[in-house]
Amino acid sequence: MIINPDTEDLLHSAARNNAEWCAAVSRDGGFTEAAWTSARRTPPYYPDAVTLTRDASATALLAAVDTEAPGCSVKDSFAMLDLGPAGFEVLFEAQWIHRAAVTPAAVPAAVPAAVPSLRWTRVVTAGELVAWERAWDGEESTGLFHPGLLAPEFAFLAGHDGDGRVLAGAAAHRTGAVVGISNVFSAPGTPPDEAWTGSLAALAALWPGLPLVGYESGDDLTTATRHGFTPIGPLRVWLRGA
Repeated sequence: MIINPDTEDLLHSAARNNAEWCAAVSRDGGFTEAAWTSARRTPPYYPDAVTLTRDASATALLAAVDTEAPGCSVKDSFAMLDLGPAGFEVLFEAQWIHRAAVTPAAVPAAVPAAVPSLRWTRVVTAGELVAWERAWDGEESTGLFHPGLLAPEFAFLAGHDGDGRVLAGAAAHRTGAVVGISNVFSAPGTPPDEAWTGSLAALAALWPGLPLVGYESGDDLTTATRHGFTPIGPLRVWLRGA
């Protein structure tokens, strides 16, 4: 397999960024050179391990997480592991994505429908974060996104209508020379392009000159590519059931 060094660097940056995001949301776990792992079950939607290298050992990885209780999951960042013999099944597959850095002035020329119809702001208080999570989760909030995430290296972006309701949003996390974007959402009746248009414009103003990374699949991947992202490599999420 021929590996482009630049793409490989981006893949490693994306995996590390995502692992640090998972660690921050989970408030648990530790890092080795090969992976981030949590010995305790992580919150819903978040893996118990994220690989950071292509040669991460499945044996070492599984020894560091709880495989006894149902629900253990592993984010195989390079789609290199075979966890089937250990009782895991593939939950989903996706593509890491990358978007070159743009300045705020360049965003309108780079994406379709580039003038956001909503008013976009950065979440700055715990109350605003609860409202953001309710919109993201369909009017429910479990405290998954805790106030500790209201730090300079994180950004929860909210698109408001004229009545102040959050109808679209995204989360972002800066690590090193990249910004990871995730949890992009639009409320029913709000076009998905609005969420990408508004959040990309906000991120270009917040962290100008930094490239964006993340991962998507299916229709969300199609939408991301419309907004300037390029798929750069596969990932796989494994889940161990009962």
